[in-house]
Amino acid sequence: MESVNAVLNSGRYHDQLMLLKAIRNGIVYGCKIRFPHALVMTLLWRRGSIQKMARTILRATYQHAKNLGQFAFLYKLFNLILRKLTTGKKEQWHVFLSAFFVGKYVFGANNPINTQINMYLLSRILFGLCRLGAEKGYLPSGDPAKGGKDPFPWFAAAMWGIVLWLFEYHRHTLQPSLQSSMTYLYDDSEKWTGIRDFLL
Repeated sequence: MESVNAVLNSGRYHDQLMLLKAIRNGIVYGCKIRFPHALVMTLLWRRGSIQKMARTILRATYQHAKNLGQFAFLYKLFNLILRKLTTGKKEQWHVFLSAFFVGKYVFGANNPINTQINMYLLSRILFGLCRLGAEKGYLPSGDPAKGGKDPFPWFAAAMWGIVLWLFEYHRHTLQPSLQSSMTYLYDDSEKWTGIRDFLL
């Protein structure tokens, strides 16, 4: 055990070990995130035998863990290659290009797992961009406790402005479940034939 720890801490194989740990962390995190979600969603919405539901849960967990492990490994590998081919240190454009191409390869297939992951990321990205805009002075900002403004309202405003514009003028671009929800909220509220469908 001491010799293994000595190799791990020597720094000689840092890049290779980093790649292995990236795979490991992606798989572990994918399992931790997807398994409970798949379990709850399957128990709430799926019907069938216990074996069929277990397969559904395990398949979703496997896909999520595999994708995150694969992405983490390839992303780190591409960053490493770009660093060694260029300046010798990690640059911002290395990060973007690595994530861009590996993201297309790993998360570009249109399936339920990738859709959910990409939509989760989109909301975090947009909020992060609002926060960055506030930090750079493009949006009003400041500590709310000192009378400043939090960038979150700008994020909310952008989300709702964009989604309702898409719903009203380019509805086909939204996912069917969102179209259905918005139709109920915004179109069906304009239609009734009497007290029964007005209230009930």
